Amino acid sequence: MCSLEKRGNLFILTLTGKNVEHRLNPEVLSSIISALSRAKAESTRGSALVTVSHGKFFCNGFDLDWVNATGSKQEAQQRFDYSLDCLTQLVQAFISLPMPTVAAVNGHAAAAGVVIPLCHDYVVMRRDRGVLYVNDLEMGLKIPELYMAFFRAKTSGWALRDLVLRGLKIKGEELLKMGIVDAVYDGEVGVTNAGMKMADDLARRKWDGEVYAEIRKGLYSEFCGMLGIASKAIGTPKL
Repeated sequence: MCSLEKRGNLFILTLTGKNVEHRLNPEVLSSIISALSRAKAESTRGSALVTVSHGKFFCNGFDLDWVNATGSKQEAQQRFDYSLDCLTQLVQAFISLPMPTVAAVNGHAAAAGVVIPLCHDYVVMRRDRGVLYVNDLEMGLKIPELYMAFFRAKTSGWALRDLVLRGLKIKGEELLKMGIVDAVYDGEVGVTNAGMKMADDLARRKWDGEVYAEIRKGLYSEFCGMLGIASKAIGTPKL
């Protein structure tokens, strides 16, 4: 689950609950989507959002215990597909959010959990603990084309290859060199404070949120076209 706190123009989304690995199931994903909907409704010019979590994991992927708690493989597949659909709705919500977003990753993000930080515009990560780990290959799962487009939008070249084709557990310092994260810091407090400061600095720019969201969609045009949320022209140039 999650909580959403507003401090001035800054929204703080915190992954919470008894699920210490912050695994994703439809209930958790719906909770996050609802929080983003609230942030969007309450946003003003100059809003920004930072996502944080507590514990060893930032997000350890889909809740496979929930997926497999059925009477048949067919029902398990249906639950998995439903979780994937809910994740896509969450991605749409992040990409459409009318404000800058920052993920403060203070622990591991694995499998579908890697999508959560990479939904954000900026990612800061712990130097001393935590990895990004796309383990679909290890699990014998093909990455859907929509999410291959997502990873292409967020990284490229050998960094993309190492992330999705080698299945490496990549730590913060290496992710920084690869251009996947923006900065690394020591300790949970360090990375959380850094994420909040970055989000607060972005909020101070007082950008028009709707324009910001449309530029974001244009930046990731291939992926957003597949999502059905392609950028549209808005605003009138000031001459």
